[in-house]
Amino acid sequence: MAWDFSTDPEFQAQLDWMRDFVRKEIWPLETLAEALDHDRLKRAYAPLQDQVRARGLWAAHLPPELGGQGFGQVKLGLMHEILGSSPFAPNAFGNQAPDSGNSEILALAGTPEQKERWLEPLLAGDIHSAFSMTEPDTAGSDPTLLKTSAVLDGGDWVINGRKWFSSNASIADFLIVMAVTDPDARPHQRASMLIVPVDTPGVNILRDVPTMEHPWEEYGKLGGHAEILYEDVRVPAEALLGAQGAGFLIAQHRLYPGRIHHCMRWLGVSARAFDMLCEYSLTRYAHGSLLSEKETVQNWIADSAAQMQASRLMTLHAAWVMDTQGASAARKEISMIKFFGAQVLHDVIDRALQAHGALGYSTDMPLEAMYRYARAARFYDGPDEVHRASLARQILRGFEAPADGVPTQHVPTRRAAARARFAHLLEAVTSND
Repeated sequence: MAWDFSTDPEFQAQLDWMRDFVRKEIWPLETLAEALDHDRLKRAYAPLQDQVRARGLWAAHLPPELGGQGFGQVKLGLMHEILGSSPFAPNAFGNQAPDSGNSEILALAGTPEQKERWLEPLLAGDIHSAFSMTEPDTAGSDPTLLKTSAVLDGGDWVINGRKWFSSNASIADFLIVMAVTDPDARPHQRASMLIVPVDTPGVNILRDVPTMEHPWEEYGKLGGHAEILYEDVRVPAEALLGAQGAGFLIAQHRLYPGRIHHCMRWLGVSARAFDMLCEYSLTRYAHGSLLSEKETVQNWIADSAAQMQASRLMTLHAAWVMDTQGASAARKEISMIKFFGAQVLHDVIDRALQAHGALGYSTDMPLEAMYRYARAARFYDGPDEVHRASLARQILRGFEAPADGVPTQHVPTRRAAARARFAHLLEAVTSND
């Protein structure tokens, strides 16, 4: 196994350009977020997206034959670490969630007709999409409990159910809906994915749900999480995405790389909060010295740096395993980074906010918004507890209980075995005495 911690000079130059571009061109947009509706934001993005395309960095998550760059997960991870520093950056690069994951689904499971109608304009940035799976009345941690149904009636699928947290649905042109098509099948073979144009009769987008991240009432803006009521929504049989009953299988192909992207974006957020922590510690004077001279703050800085480095290496290793061995081989690594990275994100932001005190708690700094954003990381794409349990089960498969019930490291038992094995040596020692 060869390990290489360097980045080839050509791609490093791209990373350097991205870092400068995001700080100079994207970060300023954050301060105008409330003043820019979706149409104005699109106009602000247009010249930035042209620059990204000119650099050959547009839609880098897909292979070249689909208009992407075919970077692989390691390069994408390094890219997302930079883009994650701002919630506005991914849209300038054509790899924003949920469009990026949905484009991967269409690339994987779409028919040529579906790709022509939906994937090509999605990659071009001409339309938006949403992934509609989470329901208010069933546990998101157990998607086998989904209630939304799709019944084949003649040549149409008829969809009924209620969803929420369908991100960007209020600005989407089409939805990928997870619905139960085979209620009597095995739990993970009950659901299928269907493409539903948002203007289909019976698609009722009720609201964008206010959240801890966005606690105010809004609608039709980037980043909203819509509640949707599907009432006798009819789509043709050709709307089925992939095989009937393959919804969960397709979703896993979407979620594995998505979790790596999440974790690297969280590192981008963490690094920005860390920079604020270090900078402020060198300027704030209290109780006879600068904060940077106080042992507690020094511990915060050291612990944050170590946690971020650990999370970064773990995440890039998971990306490397996926690149070299495939997504299934990286299941353990992905579960590990998901809950570890979420905790690092929270811890680093929390320390930075604590150091800033009232200033950090105010909206004069971005830390309070980062803190609210960070809380969701512990249950997005599966709650931490599920990932911990999954990791533990995978690890335990490599162990078995001792047949006699005695621990394999039990010292008296090992000593007796060692005495029997090395009796000749012990006898020699005794005779020499």
